[in-house]
Amino acid sequence: MAPSALPTHTHARPAAGRIRRTAVAAVAVLTAAGLLSACSYGSKSEDKTSSPAPAASGAKLSADTVKIGYFANLTHGTALVGLKQGILQQELGGTKIKTQVFNAGPAEIEALNAGSIDIGWIGPSPAINGYTQTGGKSLKIVGGSASGGVKLVVNPAKISSLDDLKGKRLATPQIGNTQDVALLNYLAEKGLKVDANSGDGDVKVIRSDNKVTPDAYKSGSIDGAWVPEPTASKLVTLGAKVLLNEKDVWPDKKFVITNIIVSQKFLTEHPDVVEAVLRGSVKTNAWIKANPDQAKGVANEQIKADAGNALDAAILDPAWQDIDFIDDPLANTLQAEADHAVTAGLLKKPNLAGIYDLTLLNKVLAAAGKPAVADAGLGTK
Repeated sequence: MAPSALPTHTHARPAAGRIRRTAVAAVAVLTAAGLLSACSYGSKSEDKTSSPAPAASGAKLSADTVKIGYFANLTHGTALVGLKQGILQQELGGTKIKTQVFNAGPAEIEALNAGSIDIGWIGPSPAINGYTQTGGKSLKIVGGSASGGVKLVVNPAKISSLDDLKGKRLATPQIGNTQDVALLNYLAEKGLKVDANSGDGDVKVIRSDNKVTPDAYKSGSIDGAWVPEPTASKLVTLGAKVLLNEKDVWPDKKFVITNIIVSQKFLTEHPDVVEAVLRGSVKTNAWIKANPDQAKGVANEQIKADAGNALDAAILDPAWQDIDFIDDPLANTLQAEADHAVTAGLLKKPNLAGIYDLTLLNKVLAAAGKPAVADAGLGTK
């Protein structure tokens, strides 16, 4: 995957067009049926209200309550730590936080569209899909949260180098999700052909829920997986080896894995609340950077509260170390990921103009003495 040299496909061959339409239709059916698999690891329940947030106190902002969605997953560490430490609530004053924990991006987008949540931490692919499927009317990306935390891990007895991938079975979390697109794009750049819809080809791509991928690896039904943390580190504890860290195929070793989105209606009606959440996010990321070991423990405590079980140190430590918590949404890499999905045949060429509104984030950053971040030309006009 070489985001610095993006493909510009304006005309697709008929066969590719049929694959694209079939793949998009398949994703739409799965999304509508609520069958897309979880992005979190170890969760014991479906989407649910999380553990109680710290009590609100002080002056109330323009909304009585702000409804926040996130995953009980390390790549959503800003939300986990910000909620557990009370940093987000402190910035919101008397405006209460109501939280909901999700297992899959499409469900979170549906909740945002329905007004069940106002703000959410989410991966780039669901944000792109949510924006394009509503003609750019549902959401805005208003901040960054995390980069990195994705690896290709393999059975070393079957794969010893990147040249050994042909004929092997590799898992991704779900069809069309961020890691699925990344793997398909990487394989294409290696000259390996895979049908995006079926996963058949020179490499067999198997869409496997992150919760069951470790069992699939143990049984030998997969030879490796392109997965986010902490699933990658879980596989390593089972004997897998890291063959490729996705950071290494991106310029500056940075790519978006988690963003902050908000419904456009809530942003218009309650910009002060959105600004407070962003201020809390920036302060949380600064606290994580200053207190990495303590933050790791806090995030794990919140995962235990939300998902029912904490992560073992052998999984938690390397996983946490590989994730960078940042304020910059890395807009240029979002465009690259969308282009990769188009190339793979999983997405029609999207119009992402206006998907970002970084006005409030840059206001918060300026107040904190930090440089502004860019929207790669995809901001609100």
